[in-house]
Amino acid sequence: MQSDSVREPAEGTLADAHALYARVRTCRQCEPQLPLGARPIMQVDPAARLLIAGQAPGRKAHASGVPFDDASGVRLRAWLGLTPDEFYDPARVAIVPMGLCYPGQAASGDAPPRTECAAHWRSALLDTLSAVQMTLLIGAYAQTWHLPEDRRSVTERVSDWQAGWPTVVCLPHPSPRNQGWCSRHPWFESSFLPVLRARIAEVLDLPRTR
Repeated sequence: MQSDSVREPAEGTLADAHALYARVRTCRQCEPQLPLGARPIMQVDPAARLLIAGQAPGRKAHASGVPFDDASGVRLRAWLGLTPDEFYDPARVAIVPMGLCYPGQAASGDAPPRTECAAHWRSALLDTLSAVQMTLLIGAYAQTWHLPEDRRSVTERVSDWQAGWPTVVCLPHPSPRNQGWCSRHPWFESSFLPVLRARIAEVLDLPRTR
């Protein structure tokens, strides 16, 4: 899926991609198991050069229809050095969570993403993103799916960020619940994030200084 150069999809391929996106957005296969009903949320465009693979939309994102429309999104954008306009530009950034609908709550935080999404839609969606040059795998669910042979913990994968550099990078979830993780691993914000921001600016052709 990753490419060192941006490839322009053929016109027929673009039409097929947008037809797929329309089908995904009307998917209702898990509706009986979803506490707030089905509302698939993603941000996709064949021109996107950065792919964010997350967990599943939260309650606020479900209400607005906008991915990462919560405190986690604010923190993630700060980590990546992106403004809201840059982050929500589908021609730059694709956001495809493992579960496309809000799964409800568990004893601690949100429930796991529904597995039907990845089984039914994920490979087809990712195949439309031929211009992606960098993929960010946020949290255990995305990392396990994209890196099935890597059985390490999230912390071990994030610490070994150079393993997939510069095309695949593992990140912890930006939820405020993970503030303790960042406090225990100060290198993440002090040493790693500046390198990540510079790479993202390069991929998205953005100025490196603001």
